[in-house]
Amino acid sequence: MQHKRATTQVEIHELIASRWSPRAFDPDKAVSLQDLTAVLEAARWAPSCFNDQPWRFVVCDKTSNLAAWQNALSVIAEKNQLWAKNAPVLILTVAMQNFNHNGKANRFAAYDTGAASLSLCLQANALGLITHQMGGFDADKARQVLNLPDDCTPMAMLALGYQAEANTLAEDFQAGEQAERSRAALEQRFYLGQWGEAFK
Repeated sequence: MQHKRATTQVEIHELIASRWSPRAFDPDKAVSLQDLTAVLEAARWAPSCFNDQPWRFVVCDKTSNLAAWQNALSVIAEKNQLWAKNAPVLILTVAMQNFNHNGKANRFAAYDTGAASLSLCLQANALGLITHQMGGFDADKARQVLNLPDDCTPMAMLALGYQAEANTLAEDFQAGEQAERSRAALEQRFYLGQWGEAFK
């Protein structure tokens, strides 16, 4: 399997350094209920403003509910479907727009839902699973086919499963799967004390 450990200026935890977003999923290997529950528990215990837990996750497991999984796949952009069709679990991440305790707009909902999603991805990595989050999906169609309420925002579609070899992907995706990971330099995105003062 393809391993892509991050190249960092100092050592970071292996769980973070080794997490990446493959597209090559093994279509023949299901995710156990125990492991699926574990990744959802990791998301459940993420931090959130006022402990409001604004995230919602619509879990579509091909093994237990093929129709729901097909609905989830149908909202994904066509190009992403070419590889996402091999993921045994598709999860729509959703942010509720208003606080539970007072009904007012929660401007932190997307931030908190992102934190929960990352917790899910790290727990998946710890279990030997892979994840790939997608912005390429039809949010309006997701509202319809997955029966979402009006007061929420579909944030991303997440594929979960086991890694396959890169050569199982369509040729268009193989180069990206095998390319080295990269990030902007630390000083280009992180500032010390005020905007524009590079962290060095």
